[in-house]
Amino acid sequence: MADVARTAGVSVATVSKVVNGRYGVAAATLSRVQEVIEELGYEASLGARSLRSHRTNVLGILVAEFEPYSTELLKGASAAVGATGYELLAYSGGGAGGSVGWERRYLSRLAGTLIDGAVIVTPTVVEAHPGVPVVAVDPHTGPSGLPTVDADSFAGAVLATEHLLGLGHTRVAFLGGRPDLESARLREDGFRHAMAAAGVPVDEDLVRVGGYRPETADQPANELLARPEPPSAVFAANDLSAIRVVEVARSLGLRVPEDLSVIGFDNVPESALATPPLTTISQPLQQMGAEALRLLVDLIDGRERGVHVRLPTELVERASTAPPRDR
Repeated sequence: MADVARTAGVSVATVSKVVNGRYGVAAATLSRVQEVIEELGYEASLGARSLRSHRTNVLGILVAEFEPYSTELLKGASAAVGATGYELLAYSGGGAGGSVGWERRYLSRLAGTLIDGAVIVTPTVVEAHPGVPVVAVDPHTGPSGLPTVDADSFAGAVLATEHLLGLGHTRVAFLGGRPDLESARLREDGFRHAMAAAGVPVDEDLVRVGGYRPETADQPANELLARPEPPSAVFAANDLSAIRVVEVARSLGLRVPEDLSVIGFDNVPESALATPPLTTISQPLQQMGAEALRLLVDLIDGRERGVHVRLPTELVERASTAPPRDR
């Protein structure tokens, strides 16, 4: 403010009035100070702003790490924030985000001085933080008393399995997510439900934990495809695992989809860019991010909303699935 005052030829008190929208500044002086603020790129400190007004007009979106899933959610939140009058701060603690309770540490660091509320992506612990409105996206333990946004993992898994069964596959492998995540449990439940409804028994030797990451999916994918009687199709519980299955198949001399059909889950941008383009179940990730941000703004402004928003999933057919060779 001292720099602005010196350049505009006014007092610091006058600049403070302009910055904080107070009365008592002549129109010509107001215009001059605003011009200098624009020239110098002046911005009030978020910390100082919060001390004065107890509001920063900034919302946080907190993630354990920036990867395709959270990046798509962030795109949706970013597109929605413009209509709210708030600004958006995306925050990750890097490697520290992998442990249970990371969201508590992030909130303690940011709440009250930098953000007015937070959207937390796939939190490990779902609990209210004193004085800070919070919305959770796809929490590890599923919906609770905290406002949450997610997609219908069970119905999506049924769609994926029915698609493979409809093509004529009966030896269908399932490469699951992490056993501690509700989304992973729902996707396996959906897979088993669809198989049972079709009267096709699940071969438990074809069920593996993939962990939602390419590096953790690599070994179980190799184990599945190197079996004496390998599956003719694999349903992987997320796209990154499915893409790794395709890569492993290629390394073993298998062609996708001629020798092996593969379907994923999420519809992250990488799925359309894979070779071949990946058939998948689309979660409306950007819509989920936008909905979570709007829900957070409603909480802050005192507007009543339902505490759980579940969005539909849908099948996106591309080139990684086809009828089995022996059909």
